[in-house]
Amino acid sequence: MIIAGEASGDLHGANLVKALQAREQDIFFCGIGGRALEEAGVRIIVDASTLSVVGIIEVVSKGFSIWQGLSKAKQLLKSLRPDLLILIDFPDFNLHVAAKAKKLGIPVLYYISPQLWAWRAGRVKKIKQLVDHMAVILPFELDFYKEHGVPATYVGHPLLDGDTPPAATGGADDGPDKETIIGILPGSRDKEVIRNLPTMFLAAEMIQRELGQVKFVVSQAPSVQKELMDAIIANHGGNVEYRVATDQVGKVFRMCRLVIAVSGTVTLEAAIWGTPTVIMYKLSPISYWLGRALVKIDHIGLVNLIAGRRVVPELVQQEASPANIARIVLDLLGDEDNLESIKAGLAEVRAVMGKAGASNKVAEIALTMLDPNAA
Repeated sequence: MIIAGEASGDLHGANLVKALQAREQDIFFCGIGGRALEEAGVRIIVDASTLSVVGIIEVVSKGFSIWQGLSKAKQLLKSLRPDLLILIDFPDFNLHVAAKAKKLGIPVLYYISPQLWAWRAGRVKKIKQLVDHMAVILPFELDFYKEHGVPATYVGHPLLDGDTPPAATGGADDGPDKETIIGILPGSRDKEVIRNLPTMFLAAEMIQRELGQVKFVVSQAPSVQKELMDAIIANHGGNVEYRVATDQVGKVFRMCRLVIAVSGTVTLEAAIWGTPTVIMYKLSPISYWLGRALVKIDHIGLVNLIAGRRVVPELVQQEASPANIARIVLDLLGDEDNLESIKAGLAEVRAVMGKAGASNKVAEIALTMLDPNAA
């Protein structure tokens, strides 16, 4: 049984399922996820899109759906008694499921750790009680779990298993007569897109007014409703020259000189491609202030967290205004030395992320847990 509650987890889970299938044909998969897991052969009992939320307060709006999903997951554990439960990120949901699995004696493999190093570090005690093995994707997470006596393996980042260049390309280079293309990456959840894309379009309008010869590519994640994107674009994108890209986000990085991105996993994808990024993020006011009180980190961008310094600009909440975004983008485009410095920092982050093969490493851990005698 496998549970992935987010779009990125759905993709990484699908790659793990494929890696397991390549080694062992006779494994039946079921659980919670999205299109990628379903296409990989997992029988989906709850669509993850009904559970995914952004922010602390936003959980309330999907409370009933989350409760239903938990009930179905626990009932399936009880009736099916799977040989292994694989949990992918999504901690507030998955740790409840892990508790049920523990009572039933079902081993638990947790792939992609909750960000305990950022907030609610006390949950590591619960993980030690409920999880049999952690497969972590950031190098510093391994030391964290070892310090707390939790069995863990560093497997590298699963983003490196996908369509990635052998080395950072640095995005598109602009000659004197070449048109500048800027990427707009508004997030993988509907709520993120609603809160951030209108601001991004206003910033794009200011940039276009200043530069003239510039175009924008808006990346639409497969987990975001097309109707929602169309409505926002119709209301806010009329004065911007853009096109919407629904294919792999790597193609956006390949063509863009820089991107404006909502904070999340996509910033690590930008690092893999070496594409300079301006990170922004907006939440509901209450979620933001609660988050500020609980989160104990200096940066919101994963790129900056891994680097331990501010490699790329970050703009959060009120700071993420159209004028601020436009000013930073224009400053970067006018300062080649600064762009090159950012590219060098992104290359360092990519090097720290390790090598490809995360899915295969986690598959080996899973098979060992399914048959300890085979190890």
